[in-house]
Amino acid sequence: MHDIATPAKVARLDKQPAGDPPFYLPLADEVDIFEQCHRQNLAVMLKGPTGCGKTRFVEHMAWRLQRPLVTISCHDDLSASDLIGRFLIRHDDTVWQDGPLTDAVRRGAICYLDEVVEARQDTVVVLHPLTDYRRTLTIDKTGEVIRAAPGFQLVVSYNPGYQRMLKDLKPSTRQRFVALDFGFPPPEREADIIVRETGIARPEAEALVSLAHKLRALQDRGLAEVPSTRLLVATAQLAARGIPLKRACHAALVSPLSDDASLLGAMQDLVDLALPA
Repeated sequence: MHDIATPAKVARLDKQPAGDPPFYLPLADEVDIFEQCHRQNLAVMLKGPTGCGKTRFVEHMAWRLQRPLVTISCHDDLSASDLIGRFLIRHDDTVWQDGPLTDAVRRGAICYLDEVVEARQDTVVVLHPLTDYRRTLTIDKTGEVIRAAPGFQLVVSYNPGYQRMLKDLKPSTRQRFVALDFGFPPPEREADIIVRETGIARPEAEALVSLAHKLRALQDRGLAEVPSTRLLVATAQLAARGIPLKRACHAALVSPLSDDASLLGAMQDLVDLALPA
């Protein structure tokens, strides 16, 4: 049975590097390692908490290496056909449509699978021949074997802290990647990022970072996800446009993290103590 043409099931972003580079502030040697992996045709795994800069890092590296970037947001229903492609019925004719992975392989793009462990294991297995010396993708439905064009690189990311108890990559998959560990930046660097991204005053950025460190300590009290750099940037964006800082913190920093009344109360108390009236 062939699929009838429908909107794509996979969120798909295809960028050609142009203009100014996406802002990314290196914290260690991750840029150098990624560049060497690209030169040596090595797949890369980015490990780190939500909102710590993994996706921005990939966007920055695609610009730096002058490669197109195809991003795929993984989810429970992601199938091999969503990645590779499918036959579609159009105007009483059957045509093959490449999926985003196949498109990236043909064009020599960087293919980024965000939160890869959310995909089914039978889907992840499709990636294996692209991560070793073969660098091939087999399309069973057409019998085509595609050798990756020069410049193709497979990059995946996931949050081990959140997903360890729910899902994980099989060892046979993990060992196909060079792993780069990401975390939240040191306080001074995190404040630099917030100022650069939002234009907020330095003292307010430093106050937000100090507050974030106090909130992150609540993880031991049942907070599933700690406040990310991304949330700090969103908070600062509101404050930089005239929203009072405490109100911005409640809307963009505290409320998104939990619905538990006791946790929300504890976080709001920290906001009241950390920020001036």
